[in-house]
Amino acid sequence: MSLNRRNFLASTAAFAGATILPRVALAADTIKMGSILDTSGIFDAYGKPMDMAMRLAVDEINASGGLLGKQVEVSAYDTQSDMALYSQYGQQLTRQDKVDVVHGGILSASREAIRQTMRKTKTLYFYNVLYEGGVCDRNIFINGVTPAQQVEALVPYAMGKSGKKVYILAADYNYGQITARWIQKFVADNGGETVGIDFFPLDVSDFGSTIAKIQSVGPDLVIAPLVGGAHLSFFRQWAAAGMKDRIPLASTTLGVGNEHKVLTPEEGNGIMVAYNYSQELDTPENAAFKEKWAAAYGDSNLIHEISVSHYQGILTWAEAVRQAGSHERDAVIETLESGLSINGPAGKVTVDPKTHHAVLDVHLMEFENQGMKVVETLPQRQPIDTQAVCDLEANPNDNTQYEIEI
Repeated sequence: MSLNRRNFLASTAAFAGATILPRVALAADTIKMGSILDTSGIFDAYGKPMDMAMRLAVDEINASGGLLGKQVEVSAYDTQSDMALYSQYGQQLTRQDKVDVVHGGILSASREAIRQTMRKTKTLYFYNVLYEGGVCDRNIFINGVTPAQQVEALVPYAMGKSGKKVYILAADYNYGQITARWIQKFVADNGGETVGIDFFPLDVSDFGSTIAKIQSVGPDLVIAPLVGGAHLSFFRQWAAAGMKDRIPLASTTLGVGNEHKVLTPEEGNGIMVAYNYSQELDTPENAAFKEKWAAAYGDSNLIHEISVSHYQGILTWAEAVRQAGSHERDAVIETLESGLSINGPAGKVTVDPKTHHAVLDVHLMEFENQGMKVVETLPQRQPIDTQAVCDLEANPNDNTQYEIEI
């Protein structure tokens, strides 16, 4: 997932080695927040902007007087894109640093590497990334879109612009496999047919034979939940083969790490996506956020979907602390379960008490000149996939990642 970092992440290098946020007149008694992200290694194109968003959010909180009269003190760890270090640093945050809350994790594997540690130590945990859905655990709050929020919107839009015959290309791990099944469901629900499906390990970068196979099948649309730098090669090879203007493309992942800024307009224009955030959102909240980011870092072009989701997750936690009048875990959870909302750069974020997932605006978009042009906004979409299997109001002790039956 290291997506030509020199092109669009060079200015983040100054942050890569930092582990503790600068302290500005910290009170003796602080609220301690843990951060655990891949700010180096093959996933740093995702992790560095998330780290920057975290720092921006905490700086804003502290500059406004902190929370409950206390400054937020952050212990931040770089996992170097190594899953083993997630486990190590998760233990360190909870048992040695004794933080009050942890925000972090990018891949589902990284979330699951630390989730049980957070639960056992009763350390509140926020996972702020789009994922495959199904996690049901009262100790965790999840702020990224799930397939029912995203795929259910994208599929009929993309089919309406192309046709009923759909070919799926997906990453060969749990996210890609589960998302591919959701795509098949929503294709069928909208009167379409899945005419082919292929899965690819994350290190596959040669798609020549796959493109030839798709040409022989002749679908109306290709939907590609592909992941990472190697898989980015598909979109380049597709355009080079002259296919981009013949068969439309949609994706559930392309652009969440600013991959569309690596593709040329000739390679990317017209690809359809659906996310919670676009830099092109024309709202006062987004304009203010980009101004703050530019003032802090000098360049707002590094902002992407999951960095904004991370920022919104931290602001959601902070608002819950304020409303609870306490930073203690149980009080914050109960306040979040009241259906708390904030207004963030991507729109309104509302906590669903039943699942601890977020109710979010989803924006249907098309790539245009290395940007994401918003075509339509679908407000406050519920995580109905996870709601079908998770009810923490009725079963507060549940601790399962359900594989939702589709």
